[in-house]
This record gives sequence, C-alpha cells and structure tokens, in this order.
Amino acid sequence: MAGSKGIRQFHRVVSMVFMATVVFTAVALTVNAEAVWVSYVPLLPLFVLMGTGVYMWFLPQIARRRARRAV
Repeated sequence: MAGSKGIRQFHRVVSMVFMATVVFTAVALTVNAEAVWVSYVPLLPLFVLMGTGVYMWFLPQIARRRARRAV
C-alpha cells in the first residue's frame, strides 16, 4: 500500500502543477493573443494525470488479482 500512497500524492502534486499551467496559459493568452503555442503547455501535466488516474482506477482490480494468486 505504500506505493499506492505515493502514486496518490504524486497525482495530487501533478494536479496542482496542471492548475498552475492552466492559469498561466489563460493569463498569457489574455496578455498576448499571438502566443498560441502557450496553449499547449498544460498538455504535459494532463497526460501525466491521465496515466496516474488510469493506474489508480485499475488499482483495486490489480489488488484483487494479487490476493487471489496469494491464496
């Protein structure tokens, strides 16, 4: 369960980074509408969030499968 706690904490930190990049992007696009490339900045933390979220989604099923094999 220590690994699960670490993944959840990492997911929380990445979600805060994602929110910061979204706010940064909104401000940057408001100030300078020509810097459209800034709109791609939140994609990296978003993909990391998707990966950790999918892992946490399947975590109970993985734990059940491991418990069945241990018996």
